[in-house]
Amino acid sequence: MMPRTVRRMPPARRVQHGIALLEALIAVVILALGLLGTIGLQARSYSALADSAMRAEATLAADRLVGIMSNDVANLATYQVALGATAPAALAPWSAETAAAIPGARCRVTVVPEAQRTRVEIEIRWRRKQGADDSGHLVTAYIR
Repeated sequence: MMPRTVRRMPPARRVQHGIALLEALIAVVILALGLLGTIGLQARSYSALADSAMRAEATLAADRLVGIMSNDVANLATYQVALGATAPAALAPWSAETAAAIPGARCRVTVVPEAQRTRVEIEIRWRRKQGADDSGHLVTAYIR
């Protein structure tokens, strides 16, 4: 009689279910982290844009005041005001315009006579949000 050969079955593979689902979940988590980072950058970008807009408004306001003062050289001293003080009559219209363009703006105007010209320093300060530090813009002009 002939010996009988026993055929062995290959060892059973362990079936792996859910690997594709796990890979998809990891991809979703990585995508979510990327989106959160993008949203954070967008918020910072908006904040920087708002601050630059206030600086531009402050520059325009200071330029307007230098123009006004250049047309009234004889009365330059009447434009002087301390930071946060009530604006004198000569400065009241400009101060109201500036406060409308820059919410919470406080202004300081210093007039310093020199030998051949007068130095004018215009400082405009504002606070973008509660609890934050003041932002400010200082313009120095010389009027002859």
